[in-house]
Amino acid sequence: MTTTTISPTAPQAPSKPLNSRSRVITASLVGTTIEFYDFYAYATAAALVFPVLFFPTGNDTTALLASFGVFGAAMVARPVGAVVFGHFGDKFGRKGTLVASLLTMGIATFVIGLLPTHNEIGAWAALLLLICRLAQGFALGGEWSGAALVATENAPAGKRALYGTFPQLGAPIGFIIANALFLVINFGLPGEGGVASDAFLAWGWRIPFLFSAVMVIVGLWVRLKLVESDAFQKAEKKGEIKKVPLGYVFQKHWWQLILGTFIMLATYVLFYLMTSFTLSFGTTPVDADTPGLGFGRTDFVLMQIIGVVFFGIFTLISGPLADAIGRRRLLIWVTAAIVVFGLIYTVFLTPRDSAMFTGALVQAFLVFGFLLMGMSFGPMGALLPELFPTNVRYTGSAVAYNVSSILGAALAPIVAVWLWSIGGGSPWLVGVYLAGAAVLTLVALILSKETKDVDIDAA
Repeated sequence: MTTTTISPTAPQAPSKPLNSRSRVITASLVGTTIEFYDFYAYATAAALVFPVLFFPTGNDTTALLASFGVFGAAMVARPVGAVVFGHFGDKFGRKGTLVASLLTMGIATFVIGLLPTHNEIGAWAALLLLICRLAQGFALGGEWSGAALVATENAPAGKRALYGTFPQLGAPIGFIIANALFLVINFGLPGEGGVASDAFLAWGWRIPFLFSAVMVIVGLWVRLKLVESDAFQKAEKKGEIKKVPLGYVFQKHWWQLILGTFIMLATYVLFYLMTSFTLSFGTTPVDADTPGLGFGRTDFVLMQIIGVVFFGIFTLISGPLADAIGRRRLLIWVTAAIVVFGLIYTVFLTPRDSAMFTGALVQAFLVFGFLLMGMSFGPMGALLPELFPTNVRYTGSAVAYNVSSILGAALAPIVAVWLWSIGGGSPWLVGVYLAGAAVLTLVALILSKETKDVDIDAA
């Protein structure tokens, strides 16, 4: 007779996360850094060289408005990208969608670096630039939400806002890399009297766009190593994946879409005023038809980079704060501060008798503005995904984030230039515009609920 011995069941070791902490942080940070680098390379060129190379209208303000108009066109393409990439991200997974968005952005940016200018092919140059810009916007429409989901769906309990700040860090890091590269090129190809040199206008501006190919290869290598999040795999196994995520979002989660869109509004307006508009305002001569501050381009970009360092620092600080006291409470206080900041614009941006005093005020303006930007942008990486369940989280967060880009980022530089013009060179109306956007965000935050304790695995 055979005796069967039954061994006691050994305790199972706790399962390891599907993606290691370092992989999650790297994949969410590297990808958005590359995406935002590509985006800011265009933003810098839109203010510095594209009015001359692609929109030579004979009027500086008109050329600048045309350049910013194409810049804003990408924001219109972003919701389309949000719908397309969100659909595939919610149906088939985050990984492949993130790879596709990165490739699209990288190719479009590289092609911009190869485009002929107006002097070579006339108005066709502006049209080709517009097509590439639309492709950039389309790609960025799917990039941010995917990166935010990789971070938050793989975050340890109680640390979603902290992990959600890592894709947000791509914004300041990408800005610094793009603008630092422009500065290095400008130093190597210096112009005179604040005007770009012939070599910079001929080929120097192309280098940052062509360099993006190297960064894209690195980003692809990191993202191809990702594994789908546990939250998505659970929803897939339970059969909770929706055939048409967008339709379900509009049917069941339309209120969250509206709230998410307006919660992001002040952040978008603030950022694009602090980057694109202030670069134009700060470097326009004081004796121009619409006067500015008269800083040299190199000096002002360096001042912006100093401000963006604070953007990065306070983006990181905002994560633990949002985990501790809640996303909503933190953002209400920060948004109220943005209202005040907008109303005191002219305190910082009015030329003084002393050039040193003017410079100190402008640097303080950039530091304080970017500090507020970090505190408002950081928690969005967790808050917007938390508004939606797993099976439509990619679509919902992407649509809210990118529809807000039309209301905020697409219009902000154009509206700001117009208000600057009708204000006779004073930016006070621009500040009122920022304060108004922040009031709308405050209303949305007051109407919303706290999300820090929601179940991230819920479908």
